[in-house]
Amino acid sequence: MTEALAADVVVVGGGNAALTAALAATEAGANVCLLEAAPEAERGGNSAYTAGAMRVVFDDTEALRALMPDLSERELAETDFGAYREADYYDDMARLTRYRADPDLVERLVTQSHGALCWLRGKGVRFQPSYGRQAFKQEDGRFRFWGGLAVEAWGGGPGLVDALYRAAEQAGVAVHYRAQARSLLTSDAGVGGVRTRVDVRSVDVRARAVVLACGGFEANAAWRARYLGPGWDLAKVRGTRFNQGDGIRMALAAGAMPAGNWSGCHAVAWDQNAPDFGDLAVGDGFQKHSYPFSIVVNADGERFVDEGADFRNYTYAAYGRRVLEQPGQVAWQVFDAQVNHLLRDEYRIRQVTRARADTLEDLAAQMEGIDGARFLATVRAYNDAVSTDVPFDPTVKDGRGTRGITPPKTNWANRIETPPFEAYAVTCGITFTFGGLAIDPEARVQAVSGAPIPGLFAAGELVGGLFYGNYPGGTGLVSGAVFGRLAGAGAARFAEEGGAT
Repeated sequence: MTEALAADVVVVGGGNAALTAALAATEAGANVCLLEAAPEAERGGNSAYTAGAMRVVFDDTEALRALMPDLSERELAETDFGAYREADYYDDMARLTRYRADPDLVERLVTQSHGALCWLRGKGVRFQPSYGRQAFKQEDGRFRFWGGLAVEAWGGGPGLVDALYRAAEQAGVAVHYRAQARSLLTSDAGVGGVRTRVDVRSVDVRARAVVLACGGFEANAAWRARYLGPGWDLAKVRGTRFNQGDGIRMALAAGAMPAGNWSGCHAVAWDQNAPDFGDLAVGDGFQKHSYPFSIVVNADGERFVDEGADFRNYTYAAYGRRVLEQPGQVAWQVFDAQVNHLLRDEYRIRQVTRARADTLEDLAAQMEGIDGARFLATVRAYNDAVSTDVPFDPTVKDGRGTRGITPPKTNWANRIETPPFEAYAVTCGITFTFGGLAIDPEARVQAVSGAPIPGLFAAGELVGGLFYGNYPGGTGLVSGAVFGRLAGAGAARFAEEGGAT
């Protein structure tokens, strides 16, 4: 027997986008039910596994103070935050997606990024400068931010998720855990609820509007192989095991239009021996993102990417795919003592696959599975090609590159010559998939006909049309907040007008 529940708006998902939608809907006066597939201990979707970086527009420090009012005068005096204007955001989205991103969605993302974060702050989410990940201390003692990414959630992804759940509880959102959505309840009037399984019980949640915000299909190995291509079933999953593509599947069955880069995804360099799915105790610590200061070699001992093509924020989401394409789906990042002090904290966790030696020969002997002789030849050729006459500066694209080798290294090239040497084994860690549902700028899911499906809204990683082939770091959480807020408010408005039931 199928049980029944009722709400004005039902939100499917339990991460940043879903919670933002639920809060926006309650703010608009709706009674909201939220369905989280995970048990309470694993709640939060991919948001719980992130470092919490937020790519947001800010013209000056006053705009940052609106998000971080507890910034001290000393911090402001000792920090060069720079600026990240709307034009910068547009340029990054266009350049990294090769101008394929939906311009209407990009406009909403960019123009509403700061307002959405201010709104979240009003709901109890705190923000702080991302000193540990996005800034370097210069010789004059001042911190300089790089890559346009100055803000992160207090406490990272877990802090963001906890703050949003506290706000949802205070707002009266009814949260159901272990609630896996199975199908949409539809009629000629549109979408009027969700059929779900809560533990072993079948439950129909009747509602006047539905928001889908339950992530992409990156945790579904069969879908990865089907849509991303051969070998993708072997990738590690950085985040939750519950993102199986359920929201996308349900919406497509109800006539939604697929959109975006279905063969593309956000995938990074991830520790070779990380578990198959994310570990909340380690969080984002398995990532290995200091590679711009390294050389990266495959099992054949050869380089295969330009490690210094751009700031890490603009290459890391594409380089996981490059690692997956290598023999054995593995690569090694190699550093020497000249840059070891620049390595991010994730290189110092206990669960790390590392080799360390005082000579390159001994290092090669420790790098499991590598062709040592070819590796040493690669290092010699690279060292001979480094333009040592150009000063090294990690806070800008310094132009200190290589000459006469393929692939080149465009920035931050240093000879690998000063012991001790360190090498870190990485594989591909998939974060989220780029293909998903077509929405309009009001976060309404579009039918194949091109018209909105009445009562159906979407936000977060199951939205298609924003990212193609690559991704500017810190955009995902902001996209979830912007379109989650739009989806929640739109769903509440639709419900108030009579809904689809």
